[in-house]
Amino acid sequence: MRITAAAALAALSAAAFAPPAAAFCGFFVGKADASLFNEASQVVMVRDGGKTTLTMLNDYKGALTEFALVVPVPAVLKRDDIRVADKAVFDRIDAYSAPRLAEYYDANPCDRRLYDRMRVESAPRPSAGRSGSQEKALGVEVEARYTVGEYDIVILSASQSDGLETWLVQNGYRIPAGAARALRPYIQQNMKFFVAKVNLKEQAKTGYSYLRPLQFRFESARFMLPVRLGMINAQGPQDLIVYVLSRVGRVESTNYRTVKLPANMELPTFLKQPGEFTRFYRAMFDRQAGREKHSVVFTEYFWDMAWCDPCAANPLTAAELREAGVTWVADDGGRRGPGAQPVVLTRLHVRYTKETFPEDLVLHETKDRENFQTRYVLRHPWQGSVFQCVGALDAYWRYRGSVAEREERAAQQLASLTGWDIADIRRRQSR
Repeated sequence: MRITAAAALAALSAAAFAPPAAAFCGFFVGKADASLFNEASQVVMVRDGGKTTLTMLNDYKGALTEFALVVPVPAVLKRDDIRVADKAVFDRIDAYSAPRLAEYYDANPCDRRLYDRMRVESAPRPSAGRSGSQEKALGVEVEARYTVGEYDIVILSASQSDGLETWLVQNGYRIPAGAARALRPYIQQNMKFFVAKVNLKEQAKTGYSYLRPLQFRFESARFMLPVRLGMINAQGPQDLIVYVLSRVGRVESTNYRTVKLPANMELPTFLKQPGEFTRFYRAMFDRQAGREKHSVVFTEYFWDMAWCDPCAANPLTAAELREAGVTWVADDGGRRGPGAQPVVLTRLHVRYTKETFPEDLVLHETKDRENFQTRYVLRHPWQGSVFQCVGALDAYWRYRGSVAEREERAAQQLASLTGWDIADIRRRQSR
């Protein structure tokens, strides 16, 4: 059985003629969503004071009888704390926050007033259980049992990790051998265990061919995500994308370095061709993660949910935010009303291994409100001829020179970000 970071978190799942970054007047042409990374786990976290709502997308592939989800939680959860969520929440948040490619077209450079204005504007900006006696002998106590949608859920406490592993195996949970070692730190912290498996009869009633996300909420002073369990049987680096919805500001890690990915730079226009932006973004992320030795948390997006620039998708409505677990917005029945939503979204992307992430991911909300997105720009040159610039030839030739410099800069940036051969990039630019 393959267990990913979220399915068991774990499961046991500004160049010349560039407009200001804050004023998008071009065209959005593509995005790199979570599906770009094979088997990337996705989690939505809502944090409000000491309250956390966690929604996990179960990307499990295999016999439903072998599905097992084990998540450490700080307290015994009540039935009302657990629900099955709509998978569309992940699709919407992913689409809204995905890395994006935007394109612009140069205006006539021979309009001297336009040329002078754009030159000023282009100035660089900062960028069924066993008996009670058997459970007692194993040091395991069943604190609660629920059936929620297609899931049978038990909340467990345990005093010994070997006993908990034995209990899980005896009760039909297909967990990896040797899970006791990974479970031990959570038992030492007196945490409870949220354990789920599929109720086949209830699953058949849903009509869905996939497992819907599970959502649960709890209160805890610790703002953390238990990623270590998901690495019990991991082979190589794991990808995890965390969407954090909060009230105040950007969310970052306190026990790992948080780094913004390179963004807001011009790249060669051939990246508009089908599949090229996906190829670029995967190569760029691979290179950045490798340089950081798979030991940092990358910020891919941070923005106020009220708007975006450019928009890869519309901001979520209040109803969609409530579906994700945001409780401080009024239900709008799915309508997108006027005014800002008091919600900010941080998108974090982590590629990690057992060795590079020895601790669970601990987070905190900062007061930083500076918007950020992994946006990349394609700049198309003006297609007019010199004959259209009679009386303004100096502007025309300055423009042509700036285009050549811009294209070379874009080629070098692409090579630096991806490690691709610069000569090959230049050949593709000249076609």
